[in-house]
Amino acid sequence: MTQFELPHASRLLIRARLAPLQGSRFQPTGFPDLGAARYRLHDGTEMLLVESNQSMANRMESVCWDEEAQDVVAPLKGLPYVQVYEGDNPITNSLLEAHRLNSVYIVKSDFRPALEAAIGYDKNADTPLDRSRLVKAICKYDPNALLHGVFLASIAGVLRVPRAFSGFIEARNVHEAPSGGVKNDSVRAGKGDSDRTAAEGYGNVPYHRVEFTAEEIDAFFNLDIAQLRSYRLPAATTRLLYALAVYKIRAVLDRGLRLRTACDLQVTDVQVTRPEGATLPSEDEATAAIRKLLPAAAKEGVFANPPVTRANFSAKGGKTEASTSKKASAKKPSAKKK
Repeated sequence: MTQFELPHASRLLIRARLAPLQGSRFQPTGFPDLGAARYRLHDGTEMLLVESNQSMANRMESVCWDEEAQDVVAPLKGLPYVQVYEGDNPITNSLLEAHRLNSVYIVKSDFRPALEAAIGYDKNADTPLDRSRLVKAICKYDPNALLHGVFLASIAGVLRVPRAFSGFIEARNVHEAPSGGVKNDSVRAGKGDSDRTAAEGYGNVPYHRVEFTAEEIDAFFNLDIAQLRSYRLPAATTRLLYALAVYKIRAVLDRGLRLRTACDLQVTDVQVTRPEGATLPSEDEATAAIRKLLPAAAKEGVFANPPVTRANFSAKGGKTEASTSKKASAKKPSAKKK
């Protein structure tokens, strides 16, 4: 596996045992109108969702971005993505946007016609969607989306690639650890005046919080190897996607487990549960592989050149002259939302 040849299995499944970095308590993710996501197994074991699939996807993408440099991290230089500008100001990109290439900032940009042309979708044609062309278009502009999935609903409801790579964190046999505190007002502790209420931040305000303890905390990662193969991309590009997934797993486990102020975790063990007998390469091994595979993949001709594509956002939408021209659309692929 250190050569980053795809395993001879349909899935790569990882289980990482975690524990609080200090003490025994941790704070799980919360949801509006729900709070902590608790559930029971059939045998009555109390379970808790610590981090959702959606949040883990965000974390696995964020380890690819250097916030200070406003670019991908050094090992990923040359990886294609779409950088969005408003005027001369860079505002976001396809690696950071929740919907990736279907981000409203990309859909409403002058890049949209090029994306539509690359996909070649025509809702008025009788021919079915060319999935191979869709995959190649996504790979050209943002191969990261082939791992985490994308639904180009703003172009057409059939243009989607499901997630090939996902992860989540859950805890087993959990118990509540209630606590609390108070926000002190050193000027006036009471809230007697009608114009000085707690809602406005005045006075001493007590509060409560609920953390948890658990017998086990586990992070799970699932890479669909069969889906990577189904893309039918050139060899180096396919191996690059695999190496990129391993890099993301290792980067999150090695330095991305401070999920919240009261949820700072550490790894105590990592196991590959499928295929049997396999081991997970280190971040250094994944980094070395990526440095070799990126230029090799670029030579295969599936990446945009230059790799960073500029998209100029306009709140009026991406209906530029190019989007309606025959050059950008041989059979008038619609640029209108349904």
